[in-house]
Amino acid sequence: MFRFHKSLDVITLFHKASVAPSIRAHTLLKQISAQASETATIDQATDHTAQNKIQRTEFELNVTEDPPTGDQLRTILEYVGSGGGRAGQIVEGAVDEADALKKLKEDPSRFKPPVIVDWNNGRASE
Repeated sequence: MFRFHKSLDVITLFHKASVAPSIRAHTLLKQISAQASETATIDQATDHTAQNKIQRTEFELNVTEDPPTGDQLRTILEYVGSGGGRAGQIVEGAVDEADALKKLKEDPSRFKPPVIVDWNNGRASE
């Protein structure tokens, strides 16, 4: 019988290597990704407690230094909510979703990394 494997969740880091918080986010996500895929093997020590307690599921980490596309930005703002100045935390000077889209199109450097997006579970953090 065939068994379909669930594809890995995709986590995207919109990254900029010159931004300290972005470097920290990148390092942390790489560590979490590596830990999530760790498993104990028979030839390792008999205490597998650490590996057995891991609750994170594996994910595919996508790191890009490009700003999001218009559609991606729209989705990110939907995930975080564009009210209360949230749009301005992602795109410099933006007051709402429409303004963020306009400003990003005019000047992609207004995008403020890092932004981490879990596309499969509908979450984003800036």
